Amino acid sequence: MELTMGSLPVANVQALAAASRDVPERYIRPEAGAHPVVADCGVDIPVIDFSRFLDPNSSRDESSKLHLACQNWGFFQVINHTVPKEVIEKMKLDVREFFQLPLEEKMQLAQVTGDVQGYGQLFVVSKDQKLDWADVLYLNTQPAPERCLRFWPTQPLTFRAALDNYSAEVKNLADRLLEIMAKNLELNPDVVTDKFKVGIQSLRFNYYPPCPQADKVLGFSQHSDADLITLVLQVNQVQGLQIKRSGEWFPVKPLPGAFIVNVGDIFEILSNGRYKSIEHRVVVNTERERLSIATFHSPKSNAMIGPLQELVRGSGARYKTVNHEDFMKLFFSSKLDGKSFLDRMRC
Repeated sequence: MELTMGSLPVANVQALAAASRDVPERYIRPEAGAHPVVADCGVDIPVIDFSRFLDPNSSRDESSKLHLACQNWGFFQVINHTVPKEVIEKMKLDVREFFQLPLEEKMQLAQVTGDVQGYGQLFVVSKDQKLDWADVLYLNTQPAPERCLRFWPTQPLTFRAALDNYSAEVKNLADRLLEIMAKNLELNPDVVTDKFKVGIQSLRFNYYPPCPQADKVLGFSQHSDADLITLVLQVNQVQGLQIKRSGEWFPVKPLPGAFIVNVGDIFEILSNGRYKSIEHRVVVNTERERLSIATFHSPKSNAMIGPLQELVRGSGARYKTVNHEDFMKLFFSSKLDGKSFLDRMRC
């Protein structure tokens, strides 16, 4: 069966929220309250201090801490990283300005049939499925020569330059983290270069309008990411990201200036389950909008995605091996539903 990339067009949520306090039935999500949310358990996701990797006296201890975070949580925050503060702040400013543009200007970047890039929504594969309370701008940013600038905003005027700088800096950080994570699995340097260097990077700019029935909608359906690792930047101070842990939803509290990092499905497959991708979702606020930037990092488009022989050992391969391009087509043609996509990759 031929798989089609892209998403069906849906109403603009920001415009819906501005026009009425009534939430259309298609956005009401019974599963929003299906599992308990941990109010305050006194435990936060692990925090990794990137500067400690640069010090020979502390790098080993921090690498061990990162290894445990990947094994036990699949999520962690990175502080004291290499992305300059001015690059982050400029990207935040331009993202806020973009989403405040008139709808007709943003719609000039609307998604087209067969492409996931552009302004709109993702993972809408049928006309009757429930929808997320969010608008997104999704762009492929690396490799740079393959960018489709038709979808890159020209307003605000500095957006493209800010995104170019941000993309490069975040890619460098992701490459370094992936290198450390792969070495923690005792992989050979040639394997690290082949499988764990970022070949493809894409960004999802997320705008979650306030909702008067916030407890009955979802900003982003529960899912696990398809990539190697994702780096998420909180644009404003409205929380909403939650991870599923021991059957409960666990709120993530972003630290100022930090990146929230999570293991993706491709990393789980390559590691044969040693590191696991984690279900997560986004809830929305009743009074305030929430904005975030998720940056996804994957291997080269021609890479084969399957368990590495060094990590299969006597347990056998737990996942199928597929071409990366086919893997991503399958992901973007599927409805988000927990880890059901990864389940289809299991042997």
